[in-house]
Amino acid sequence: MFPILLRLGPVTLYTFGLMVMLAFLAGAYLVTRELRRRGIEPSHLEGYPLIALLGGIVGARVYYLIEHGDRLLQNPLGTLLGGAGLTWYGGLFGGAFAVLFWARRKGQSLWEMCDAFAPGLAAAYGVGRIGCQLAGDGDYGPPADVPWAMAYPKGMVPTDIPVHPTPVYEVLMMIPVVWLLWRLRKRPTGPGWLFGLYLVLSGAERWISELFRVRPDKLAGMSTAQWISVAAIAAGALLMARRRHRIGSTEA
Repeated sequence: MFPILLRLGPVTLYTFGLMVMLAFLAGAYLVTRELRRRGIEPSHLEGYPLIALLGGIVGARVYYLIEHGDRLLQNPLGTLLGGAGLTWYGGLFGGAFAVLFWARRKGQSLWEMCDAFAPGLAAAYGVGRIGCQLAGDGDYGPPADVPWAMAYPKGMVPTDIPVHPTPVYEVLMMIPVVWLLWRLRKRPTGPGWLFGLYLVLSGAERWISELFRVRPDKLAGMSTAQWISVAAIAAGALLMARRRHRIGSTEA
């Protein structure tokens, strides 16, 4: 693992930070293409990816700090400024809130904006997980004896024991998710249907990945992330069912 990519005097370039930037660029590229295809005003294009990035980072960080309050108490500065801790659900909630707030200000259709962001969100998440793998930030799974098990002796959260490389699993699972969302983005369904599909697929991916991650069970044998995944899948399925026949609707 390579948590530190390069040192130039007092400046340190972390692989995690680099991949976060690349994740943003990948997501912004797909989002911008889709916004243009949908005829969103060009003057509004540049704002949305940046707003989503800032809202996503803040939301992910807040979620992480709430979930790991003990680490914040033990090492406040290190926990606040450390490279780890950009959780997906926090990023999704924070980014979605920021984008919807901005869309409302610009008078855009909220559900149409959600649909436009769906493929880009999935792509950004997949690229970001490459950063987790390179940094060895503790998102790996329990000890494993499978041929592809990996150790993270130089990771941010080091381990010399071969474990499930869960970030790799997530990257591989997100590839077909991005492909499917991109292929179906032109399907003539009501606004919100594609975003519902994104919630279903991403929620299922996260639920499965939690099976290969070191997480304490919170309730009925499932982790907090798995319960949120179940809620995301249910909300997405309901949204798909309600929006499937609303072709041409501009309802916000």
